[in-house]
Amino acid sequence: MSIEPVPLQDSSAAHAAGEPTRTHVLAAGDLLAVFEPMRGMVCVSLKHRGEEILSRVASNPAASFDEVVSGIALRYPFANRVRNGRYAFDGRCVQLDPASSWLSTDVNGTPSDGVRPSRLDWRVVEASDRRLRARISWTRDELLQVFPFPHDVELSATLDGLGLTIAVAVLANAEARVPVSFGLNPRLTLPGLPREKWRLSMPAMAGIVLDEQLLPVGERTPLPPYDGRLADLDFDHGFALPTTGATMSLEGNGRRISIDFADHFPYAWIEASSAVDSVTLAPMTAAPDALRSHEDLPVVVAGERFTATCRIRVESTSNSLH
Repeated sequence: MSIEPVPLQDSSAAHAAGEPTRTHVLAAGDLLAVFEPMRGMVCVSLKHRGEEILSRVASNPAASFDEVVSGIALRYPFANRVRNGRYAFDGRCVQLDPASSWLSTDVNGTPSDGVRPSRLDWRVVEASDRRLRARISWTRDELLQVFPFPHDVELSATLDGLGLTIAVAVLANAEARVPVSFGLNPRLTLPGLPREKWRLSMPAMAGIVLDEQLLPVGERTPLPPYDGRLADLDFDHGFALPTTGATMSLEGNGRRISIDFADHFPYAWIEASSAVDSVTLAPMTAAPDALRSHEDLPVVVAGERFTATCRIRVESTSNSLH
């Protein structure tokens, strides 16, 4: 049975007659989330008590949608970097073209974070005021050049009064096995409080030792838990989490934002520059560069399904302006 798209609610006053709907709003309790299904199913806004807690950072005012580090985006089919843009799996060798308009790259020109979100043609299959679900078929030639494993991907977002749950499923509904290496990148901010006063909480983890191109060298360093002021700390680093269900959080000015690594997100990438008032606590299904190294690389066999889930919880606290 085929699934037909469900019409979306449109929150854009500039929406032109006859054009496909571009935004969908979820609302529950003190939370409101805005998704853009036609531009990569990116969550472009998450507000708590009317204040924005997602950051969108552009390198210049004329930056395109894909150049803006936006809210919560799915990084697919790989999160983070692929060394030399080359990987192999099940006898298929792939050389990624960093000049491709379909790929994201880092400042060194290394393919990073997969296909640009706006290139992913999501089809909405369920929409309500608290839930949004969309699917994409990985069958276009341009997508198969990047990741030559036909399959479907389904992303669902469910909002309740305490948080936003995002689940991403890989459906191996063709003949091929499908390696899994995607991630999400929640870029968080605490409005009304200077960054140096934000409180960051992280569990004990293993730091992934990186080279100058921020690619793993094959070593890890045990790190104790951290619970303290962000101050002038800078991060751009990968971590292996100790157990399923780990949590990281930011707290300050009367709220706590927590990322629960609920199911099948055993790795994290943390990005926090002292020059920017935001922190990215990014769940990852596999280690950085796992498509090439195959380290802890999940694989979905034909006919099976893999689902990874994370939850962004938002709570009011008694602490204010400190």
